[in-house]
Amino acid sequence: MSSATLEAALAWQGIRQARYQDWSAHAALTLLAGQLQVWRGGAWRAKGTVTPEAAALLDHLLPISATPGRFVMAQLGQSLDGRIATISGASHYVTGEASRVHLHRLRALVDAVVVGAGTACADDPQLTVRHAPGDNPVRVILDPNGRVPATSGVLQRGDAPTLHITRHPLPRAALGAHVESLTPAGAVDLTPSALLETLAARGLRRVLVEGGGQTVSRFLADGQLDRLHVVVAPLLIGSGRPAISLAEIETLDAALRPPCRTFAMGDDTLFDLTLRSGHAV
Repeated sequence: MSSATLEAALAWQGIRQARYQDWSAHAALTLLAGQLQVWRGGAWRAKGTVTPEAAALLDHLLPISATPGRFVMAQLGQSLDGRIATISGASHYVTGEASRVHLHRLRALVDAVVVGAGTACADDPQLTVRHAPGDNPVRVILDPNGRVPATSGVLQRGDAPTLHITRHPLPRAALGAHVESLTPAGAVDLTPSALLETLAARGLRRVLVEGGGQTVSRFLADGQLDRLHVVVAPLLIGSGRPAISLAEIETLDAALRPPCRTFAMGDDTLFDLTLRSGHAV
């Protein structure tokens, strides 16, 4: 294959380069030693041949890394019938390996990754970048009622800085040195908008809301998401925990119909939904 061919691994390098540029100061930049031109917002043009896998990566990830200002997105992996886990909370794994790589790439493109207490308790996720080259984001655990035990891995493993948002701080001695506890009275209300303001004040302006379904739904209902990635796996669970839960509507005129693109992701399908375009704060 010609050296001029832009393959997936090189495309990922370009996407990571774009993630660290100042897009408020540039309308377009040339990356990968001149092989890739990227415009603010994620449009791109490459020299030479681009493989289909590389083109798909550039299409659905450059809008994340090349948008200036605050950017908030969410990601969910679900079954065909809209379930992210069984009724007992088992979710390993609803989606396939390619989708897990995609999730780790998303983590590498943001400053902070947010999960709710339910996900932290059920999955004890690492929330790190392991399946793709990149830097670990700050982990943010939303735990208003103090459900997450001090023994959980995310509060003990020092893989990445961790913010524990709770009304009931755990004893400092029980936590890893990488954990900082924040309480509503001293730092942040637990609403999505107030949380994002607090994170932005700490320089954490690119945020991934990773789960679970209730947490993602709250950010969506509050109008705080710029983009939503829903990965749908070809299986039927039949019961269990729903992906998105919003207020009831009377007619379909009130349904959300955001612009959407689809991408093959192994045996799964990625639905890339644009909820706000060009948003920057």
